[in-house]
Amino acid sequence: MNEIGKGQGVKQTVFIIDDDPSICEGLANLMESVGIPSNSYASAEAFRNDWTREESGCLLLDARLPGISGVAFQEQMRATGIDLPVIFMTAHGDIPMVRKVMKAGAVEFLTKPFQKEELLRAVKEAFALDRAKREEEDNLHSIRVRIDSLSPREREVMAMVTAGFLNKQIAAELNISEIMVKTHRRRMLEKMQADSLAVLVKLCEKVQGRAWKDRLHSLNRPD
Repeated sequence: MNEIGKGQGVKQTVFIIDDDPSICEGLANLMESVGIPSNSYASAEAFRNDWTREESGCLLLDARLPGISGVAFQEQMRATGIDLPVIFMTAHGDIPMVRKVMKAGAVEFLTKPFQKEELLRAVKEAFALDRAKREEEDNLHSIRVRIDSLSPREREVMAMVTAGFLNKQIAAELNISEIMVKTHRRRMLEKMQADSLAVLVKLCEKVQGRAWKDRLHSLNRPD
């Protein structure tokens, strides 16, 4: 199990949140024994005030905390920009609580005392989810950077090409020659690192949920 989180290029940490110092110490020692970095906090508020977006990994979160409970903190995480996978733990869980946190996306719900193998399996799964999410975010950022590198005319051509317009239709719409459309199209494909229309459409579809067409439209200006 000491290969968890290794060889992935990004340091991943288990953030332990529990108001019992002995539990925090025991869990931190377990993480250290398998080579996984960890930080411990006595409350959700303490973690929230300390965490930065550059930190990756997962939360090992007690469901019943003083102040903001673990369950309530899970509900607040998205609004506060904390998008880490969560592993819940508690000595006093119930079925409605388990259903609620799992429906909200928790990786696992562990009942104290739990076996270290259970915890390490959950951490491995949480780390994998965190890596996949960050890779997708990096991919989306790369696509946005490519879009921003396009000239206003190239953005117009891309919007029309991905909407299914033919070169002659684009030329008529933009009042330019078909040769110029082909030139803008070739440069646009090069900048977008797309070797075909199919690849270009897939790239745009990746950011479609982020209103990429509105983004293009807002950036378009006549040459």
